[in-house]
Amino acid sequence: MNNPFATTLNMQRQAWEATADLAEKTRIAPERTETVENIDVGQTPSEVVYEENKLELLHYEPMTEEQHDIPILIVYALINKPYILDLQPDRSVVQTLLEAGFDVYLIDWGEPSKLDRSLSIDDYVNRYIDNCVDVVRERSGQDSINILGYCMGGTKAAMYASLYPEKVENLALMAAGLCFAGDGGVLELWGGEEYYDPEAVTETFDNVPAGFLDVGFALMDPVANNVTKYVRFYDNMEDEDFVENFARMERWLDEGIDMAGEAYEEFIRDIYQDNQLYENELYLGGEHVDITNIDMPVLQIVAEYDHLIPPEASKPFNDVIAADDTEILEFATGHIGMSVSSRSHDELWPQVSEWFEERSNGTEVESEPETPESEAADAALAEDVEGDETGTEDLADGGSSVEIDSSPDSDADLDVETTDRADEEIAERGEGDIQEEPAEPGEMTVDEDVVEEVAGEEAASEIESETNDLTDLRGVGQAYAEDLTAAGIETFDQLAAADVAELATETGISPSRLEDWIEQARER
Repeated sequence: MNNPFATTLNMQRQAWEATADLAEKTRIAPERTETVENIDVGQTPSEVVYEENKLELLHYEPMTEEQHDIPILIVYALINKPYILDLQPDRSVVQTLLEAGFDVYLIDWGEPSKLDRSLSIDDYVNRYIDNCVDVVRERSGQDSINILGYCMGGTKAAMYASLYPEKVENLALMAAGLCFAGDGGVLELWGGEEYYDPEAVTETFDNVPAGFLDVGFALMDPVANNVTKYVRFYDNMEDEDFVENFARMERWLDEGIDMAGEAYEEFIRDIYQDNQLYENELYLGGEHVDITNIDMPVLQIVAEYDHLIPPEASKPFNDVIAADDTEILEFATGHIGMSVSSRSHDELWPQVSEWFEERSNGTEVESEPETPESEAADAALAEDVEGDETGTEDLADGGSSVEIDSSPDSDADLDVETTDRADEEIAERGEGDIQEEPAEPGEMTVDEDVVEEVAGEEAASEIESETNDLTDLRGVGQAYAEDLTAAGIETFDQLAAADVAELATETGISPSRLEDWIEQARER
């Protein structure tokens, strides 16, 4: 039986601590408000080298003495500003590519006016993108260039590559919506023909307002997007780095742009509802968008926990195009985390840069042989606060599961889990023999018979203890355990050795909670 006096004193202590915490947060609130209102984004130096209507083509200042022969043109979506790819210096796709020696261009679409209501996908692909590609080709002296398309920009880039294959040297598609045959996630379901009429929206608004689109994205996870992220902001208000990251994401979210009405109708009807691109039935301006013309090297970059464009809405596209040199990088993050999380820049983007480098200096790269199929256990659940289109948690989503598919005609995938353990150690521990069904987040299950056959009971015991149930710790529920796992913390030993400030930034969990859990982990 608990001592009632001790219980009363403990409640009083907690009340005093909460009051002191509130007083401190109240003291620093004006300073943090100023940070949120004056945060800088898109700081990599650039110049506008081409303009057309609202569009601006940006060329970034090189960061290396010499650049690769073939430049990269980044094609972004129509519904947000593109500085999410240049959010801050240490988490900037643009800067990462520049540091890898590339000459980088980016299309900033601008915001359509009422007069642009009739702009179609044909206008964006056959006029705007083609004009920008020609500018980059002329400036670089190259007949064909690299294109990196993100989200809807990836969809348009795929269309462009099928119409102008001679102008595209290498094509990288990042979280691109390409295949909608029932596995395209919630947005595909909501946008289904039986539920949704895009023309009803455009008849009401002409151009589709950014606020209308934002509400739809927020409703995909209403609690996380409207409650949890602000609770975490409060909990981490003392952490200036966290506040700055939060402010950058909030600014990007608040600065969404409207979408031209005609293009919106076509995108929903032709791409989502009728799946015309994947079915090779799409026409733009009367010309067939024949995806069998896509015969250049193709890299797909997909996010394992992307609820806007799930991997299944992208990966099958490689099976229906003509390219022999295809590859898939599947990373354990979300739709926005792949461009802004620190783990993505540490682990994913060096691989993307290497893929471009191998194909941007006049050398041919042979496709690799087929890789035996292997299923890996889930490393983590998706990031939960800001989510993909909705906030700072993408800055902290963890894991680094990378799927590589380099075979042209095979569905075989190789999932390589690259956490803190080295590749050699993973190979030694025989992690290719993983269960048929994926494990629950934070768990790993193996075929015990196979383990004992290969390495004996001692090895089986070693692998079984590879992860711990973090929910055994006081105060760690399943949601918190998933956050920790997403940040690469799977064992008590890893948690015990973690840096509180760094882990708080990665997970959005308050430092005081983490200190308590770390102390518990050390006691174990």
